[in-house]
Amino acid sequence: MEERRIAVFGAGYIGLVTGACLAELGHHVTVRDINPERVRILRAGDVPIHEPGLGDVIARNKERLTFTEDLDQAVNGTEIAYVCVDTPPSASGDADLSRVWAVVRSLTAAHDLRAVVMKSTVPVGTGARARVLLDEIGLAHVGYVSNPEFTAEGRAITDFMAPDRIVIGQDNDTAGALVAALHIGINAPVASMDVKSAEMVKLASNALLATKISFANEIATLCENTGADVTEVLGAVGMDHRLGAHFLRPGIGWGGSCFPKDSEALRQMASNTGFHPQLLTAVINVNNIQKRRAIQHLKDELGDLAGKHIALLGMAFKPGTDDMREAPSTVLAGRLLAEGAHVRSWDPLARPAAGEPWDSVSRASTPQQALAGADAAVIVTEWPELTEIDWEQAHSVMRTPVMFDGRNLLDPAHLRGIGFRYTSVGRP
Repeated sequence: MEERRIAVFGAGYIGLVTGACLAELGHHVTVRDINPERVRILRAGDVPIHEPGLGDVIARNKERLTFTEDLDQAVNGTEIAYVCVDTPPSASGDADLSRVWAVVRSLTAAHDLRAVVMKSTVPVGTGARARVLLDEIGLAHVGYVSNPEFTAEGRAITDFMAPDRIVIGQDNDTAGALVAALHIGINAPVASMDVKSAEMVKLASNALLATKISFANEIATLCENTGADVTEVLGAVGMDHRLGAHFLRPGIGWGGSCFPKDSEALRQMASNTGFHPQLLTAVINVNNIQKRRAIQHLKDELGDLAGKHIALLGMAFKPGTDDMREAPSTVLAGRLLAEGAHVRSWDPLARPAAGEPWDSVSRASTPQQALAGADAAVIVTEWPELTEIDWEQAHSVMRTPVMFDGRNLLDPAHLRGIGFRYTSVGRP
């Protein structure tokens, strides 16, 4: 394998994982970020995000990894530039690509540059606009490649080093082959295609995964209304090799950095072409409703929630991460406060941003502390620590033993046997 000099623009979640893993494959990588505090943390040998194994990979490859704020240091000698900046929704609902264009324009001094690789999630058609911009700024000789990421938080290193596929959208075969060669050492099929198709793959993949979750939640509601058990139903459905069990699990709704943003981006992109994506719109609507159904479960048990003390067990959008982006817990906390409830939360990792609703939520250091004196508890994130609690003891410290298990984490018979008024998602 030929070692390459690579610049990664953006030291966020995707940029750090991409840079660290490319260094693990033997390349020399400079990660550039405009946040001086983030660069300082990385230079000190720490990692500013929680991702299992990432710190070890960075430490193991410290001789091949450089972190900098300096643009000249990043582009000097660089052959391949990865764009890994965020693309948040704009006021119109379209993806804000201002950071993407800023990175592309900054590459004019990269005299050894051979390819620009788009790792950020962008709308279909971004590559064509990038090609025009590269030509305008004197980089017509530089190839453009779309190389979308499919990394899940909590297992990002594994997803990069042992992926289901490597998608490469190319505007010329030379650039595509160059980027494919960067992944030598990874045993995975390479799916080569045009740039627009590669851009669509990422959005379509996340939309289909979100669809499976929303479908599972629709079936769960039907099971609640008919007395069927969603665990048994979807367990058997998932045995069908044509369908598969992955992501076919009901719960309190999906969140995180990808599904909400990418689903909305795909819907907005469709609307911009004059097409109304009815299925995708329904998928998003089901998820929005699902986050609020927990409130109705609590009202069914407690009546008026004003003055009630509610424990939220879990805040991050899923276990194994500290990510609070689009977390269902934020919606739940906001709705409970609007109902006049007092909210106490627990999570082993989550670090919510300042502001409402979290400024009005008290934080417990342990699940037991969150449960003490509570009128009800809601399992929001399926942290394994919650399966290890002495629920009989927890029952004794709660004011009212009401439990809504939003992740179907616990055994209903056991909880009810202890004396809990226990409800879950789609289980009788």
